[in-house]
Amino acid sequence: MSSNQELLKRTIVIHRSLHRHTLVLGAERELVMSSALVSFILVVVGKDLVSAGAALIFWICSVVGLQLMAKEDPQMSRVWLKHNAHQTVYPAKSTPWRR
Repeated sequence: MSSNQELLKRTIVIHRSLHRHTLVLGAERELVMSSALVSFILVVVGKDLVSAGAALIFWICSVVGLQLMAKEDPQMSRVWLKHNAHQTVYPAKSTPWRR
């Protein structure tokens, strides 16, 4: 009986590295890399100082916005995509093969 009590009291440590989200610069990795790519393309296509400045301002503003978004939910873009995949109304049917 004492072994059962020991099993009930046992705690298991879950290391933080096993359930942390992958963030770059405090925001979602994919979105930060996408905004950096857009900024880089703007610099390459523009080929002047104005486009480089616009790209830098765009990238800084997008990273700040993405950081604010990641503070609310580190996987906000995936939640948003899942939310958009849902229909607004699901018809009441018992099976997909009902007439």
